[in-house]
Amino acid sequence: MTEQPLTPRPAATVMLIRDTAEGIKVFLMRRHSAMEFVAGVMVFPGGGVDDRDRNADIAWAGPGPDWWADRFGVDAGLAEALVCAAARETFEESGVLFAGAADDPDVLVDDASVYRDARLALANKSLSFADFLRTEKLVLRADLLRPWANWVTPEEERTRRYDTYFFVGALPEGQRADGDNTETDQADWVTPAAALDDFAAGRTFLLPPTWTQLDSLNGRTVAEVLAVDRQIVAVQPHLAVEGGNWEIEFFDSDRYNAARNHRAP
Repeated sequence: MTEQPLTPRPAATVMLIRDTAEGIKVFLMRRHSAMEFVAGVMVFPGGGVDDRDRNADIAWAGPGPDWWADRFGVDAGLAEALVCAAARETFEESGVLFAGAADDPDVLVDDASVYRDARLALANKSLSFADFLRTEKLVLRADLLRPWANWVTPEEERTRRYDTYFFVGALPEGQRADGDNTETDQADWVTPAAALDDFAAGRTFLLPPTWTQLDSLNGRTVAEVLAVDRQIVAVQPHLAVEGGNWEIEFFDSDRYNAARNHRAP
């Protein structure tokens, strides 16, 4: 009897970007070795949609759920949950908060470190993101995020699968990303080119979705990235055994596998 593939769980991940003298940089974290899933892999901030991200009655400014639903090709309820999860996970994992004052949304949060206790409470799930924003008289600034991509874990994966929606957002002025969370042991701002080179040289490991998004950012400025109107099409790689090795098949897998096999066939 053929084993049925796991049902993918909706998830959101955010590519934090900023301009530097060296060019555009993106915030990457390495999942520590004790993690059950993709240990030691470089990732963007993100995670699964929480039950409280759905129907959250969340304070909101910027493009509404219908706009996001149209861009991602999902229903409005899931779109709202994905944007909420994207903002929540980014704050939990990097300390960057896409929010503004409720009485004047144009006033952005410029020092999210003052909400450290709330950040910890969000991470341990004793506080919902909607309640946090309401208590602090803040609104989620959905206009600071852009839709970028959608990747689904291969059906061959038997541990867990995600239907992951990628967002991109510029680091708000005055804020800093710290990577202070329980899931990662290293975090830093790197140029996409350096991150791709580190992977090819065997210094780090990137999964295809991360590698592909870094490749798509490479050589652009923040303004150019935020101006892109992406056509979001779901990508679901396929795993196949070639010569005793696992090969990952997707639209750009030849380049990815060449880089991966260069470091460790």
